[in-house]
Parts: sequence; structure tokens; C-alpha cells
Amino acid sequence: MSGHSKWSTIKRKKGALDQKRGKLFSSMGREITISARLFGSDIDTNPRLRQAIKKAKSINMPNANIDKAIKKGAGELENVVYEEASYEGYGPNGVAVFIEVITDNRNRTVAEIRHVLSKFGGSLGQNGSVAWNFDKMGIVFIEDSNISEEEALNLSVEVDANDFKFEDKFFKIFFDHNVLYEKIELIENKNIDIDSSFIELIPKNFVEISDEGFSTIEKLIDTLDDLEDVQNVYSNYKIKGN
Repeated sequence: MSGHSKWSTIKRKKGALDQKRGKLFSSMGREITISARLFGSDIDTNPRLRQAIKKAKSINMPNANIDKAIKKGAGELENVVYEEASYEGYGPNGVAVFIEVITDNRNRTVAEIRHVLSKFGGSLGQNGSVAWNFDKMGIVFIEDSNISEEEALNLSVEVDANDFKFEDKFFKIFFDHNVLYEKIELIENKNIDIDSSFIELIPKNFVEISDEGFSTIEKLIDTLDDLEDVQNVYSNYKIKGN
């Protein structure tokens, strides 16, 4: 198990995610808002916003919610300012936990995260305490029905990708996270449909845990993920024998 990212598994988990629709709409709304605030509200010149809207539509987020989130980012609505932040800590068995948030109140967010970590036998760490153990990668998913394997491989060479994999009917093209949206534009300019894209932290080293330990870690990650401000949670556990 390399980690946890809601967007990397959204297609497979749609049934379960329907129960968390309110949380998902809120999370996507914040991503859209901060994308518009950072890079502008024009989707033609803002690939991050374009991808955020695509994700929002994939979970059937109403257009009215999307439009409101864009206007909020552009400063056209109430004066709520969101910012991106990350927190690092440890779960049980010394498992590393890296948490990405979008929040309008850092004090509230860090208090909630600290409480959840403590509840499951973990603790909040200093900045940099676990980040060193993750590679931050930008990943583009292209469904195999849209392109052949040879075409996908050639594409990865043309756009100077870091890595290329084929898994679960998707071609996965990996980039340095700093150039993800630039690469997305290059791919879109070739009239190739991108199923989804995201930035993910991939562990360099893993902590092996038992099946019982996995149950606790899973509950910890799910509880963190349910927090209003949390966008993504990553960890470096793997089950013994897997």
C-alpha cells in the first residue's frame, strides 16, 4: 500500500463516496476556489482549474456550486480566504502520515488533526519530519480506450515524463510535480483526453504492519480524510507479506 489519495481511486469508490458527497463537494469547492485565486478564473489559461472542474463534474457537483467556487476565488463573493497547508506526523507503529489541507483557519485545522492523531496513538510532528520520506509526483491518467500502449509510450517520451506505467486499464504518466499542469497542457494540445490528474506523495521507505495494525491505520486515515479541511492523506505503511 503506497498511500492514500481520494482522486487516485475515485472511479473505483464512487459507491462509497456517494455517502460523503457533502464533504467531497466542499473539498472540490475549495480546490476550485484556490486554483482560481492563484492562477485566474479563465479555464482556458488555467489548467489546474480546468482539472479541478473536471474532477468536480466526475462526482456530479452541480454547476452552480462550481460557478460559486470560481467566483469566490476571483474575489467576487464573500471575503473568505483559503490557503494551502500541510501537516506531518506519525500514526501507530511509527507509520508516517502526511496531510494536505485547504483551510481558512489554520488554528482550527491543526487542532482537529492533532486530536485525531492522538486518538489513534499517533502524534503531530515538526515540518520536515516525514516529508523527506516521500517523492512528490504529478500523475496523469489516460484510459486505455483512448490511446494504444505504443501511442502512450511515445507520448511519455515526447513530453519528457519521469516514468510510465500501465495499471487497471489506465496509462499512468509521471512528472515532477512542479511541471504537472504545464505537461497537462502539452498533452491536451495533442487532442488526447485525460481521465484525471493529481499530485501524489509516493513513499521511499515503508513500515510493515500486521493485519490488525492495518485496521487501526485505515481508521486513522479515514477519520483524517473526513475532516472538513483535509484534501489528501498519505502514508508509508504496507501489510506484512504483501
